[in-house]
Amino acid sequence: VCIDHVHLSVAIPPKLRVSDFMRYLKGKSTLMIYDRHPELQSKWDKAFWARGYYVETIGNITDEAVQKYIKEQAEESRREDSSSTAL
Repeated sequence: VCIDHVHLSVAIPPKLRVSDFMRYLKGKSTLMIYDRHPELQSKWDKAFWARGYYVETIGNITDEAVQKYIKEQAEESRREDSSSTAL
């Protein structure tokens, strides 16, 4: 989890469209977050997640390679966030 985005590595069945999965994921997670933190409802006015998303298939690489990429992206994002707040 980064300050302005979230990386996820998920496996979904081929018969499920990515757009349907993302709609479900965003909808269900928003309800869960608002249930635990009702004060956030007024802050984001029912639009907790951005409209878009980025998806990439991983093909012939290992889960470990994907996890390493996500970890490196998170570390890079934290470095950028800390350097921008230091200014």
